[in-house]
Amino acid sequence: MEDYVVKWTISGVIFWTTALTVVRNLLPKRYSFDFCTRVVATMHATSAVCLALLSVTDWSCPVCPLASHSSPAQMKALAVTLSYMIYDLMATILGDNFTVDNAVHHLVSIVGIGAGLAYRKCGTEMVASLWITEMSTPMLHAREFLKGLGIRDTPLNLLVDIMFAVTFSLARMGVGPYLTFVTLRADNPFLIKAMAFGLQAVSTFWFYKILRMLKYKLRRRGATPHVKTT
Repeated sequence: MEDYVVKWTISGVIFWTTALTVVRNLLPKRYSFDFCTRVVATMHATSAVCLALLSVTDWSCPVCPLASHSSPAQMKALAVTLSYMIYDLMATILGDNFTVDNAVHHLVSIVGIGAGLAYRKCGTEMVASLWITEMSTPMLHAREFLKGLGIRDTPLNLLVDIMFAVTFSLARMGVGPYLTFVTLRADNPFLIKAMAFGLQAVSTFWFYKILRMLKYKLRRRGATPHVKTT
């Protein structure tokens, strides 16, 4: 692994941890640890999407070439996300929102990104995967921000839920399976293929949970009695 990648990863872990500390000190005490980590997660999602877009060299074929040597821009984008995943796994363990599926997602990402950086290959596929997985993250956290601000059961909540479900479905269940297929088919190291398959499996599980959530909310909203006014 390149020395600058190690430096970016270590400095990234320090940066995200510092960002969480700053956010917790700036926000009023009524906001939970989970709320603060979601602010940092939104910061990472925004930077990750931007770095992924900046690393594309040929917009006529954004996912070309496959199984190729990673460019410095791709390596830096992946190092930033690796540092965030390491930080966020620790934050998840320390917080009160730990779930097995989220921990598996983090571990798969850490091992896969680490392998890609060590091999210095598959930058195109991995950066495309980074873009796919992070584009729906702001809407995911916007849902929880509204709850933290005391805004519940309003048309705004439902709109954000629908926007999250749509962006997640288009990215992870639309583009995601194609990217997984080409990654598995290309001459990539086993760990990269395992990461691609594992992330798609976790995304499919979350897609099922999102559909159930949206179905429940739409049914509940449809069943809400209307108060007759005179």
